[in-house]
Amino acid sequence: QLQLVESGGGLVQPGGSLRLSCAASGFSLDDYGIGWFRQAPGMDREGVSCINSIGDSTAYADSVKGRFTISRDNAKNTVFLQMSGLKPEDTAIYFCAADRTGYCSGFMTHWYSNWGQGTQVTVSS
Repeated sequence: QLQLVESGGGLVQPGGSLRLSCAASGFSLDDYGIGWFRQAPGMDREGVSCINSIGDSTAYADSVKGRFTISRDNAKNTVFLQMSGLKPEDTAIYFCAADRTGYCSGFMTHWYSNWGQGTQVTVSS
């Protein structure tokens, strides 16, 4: 079973930081690009960031540029999303998913598979 599992979410005050993890089980992430997405209540799922299979190409949504950093450790079979300067509008369930092309192809959800169950991030004072 090819599975991605997100962790690291929680409640944080505005301006705070969190690091999300996306761990793979049942397969190696070495050949996959990974995308992070988020979905707030009543909103469509939106792309946040992506990284290619070898970690030398990344992309960010305009809303998170300069605040979020995506990285990967293929030895640990894990992709990370470091989030800082968090704002209340960052509140959402965060998901990771695999891009089988191995590229950081952008944020079209139909390009991605093996979606995780998500981790809740709440930014509130």
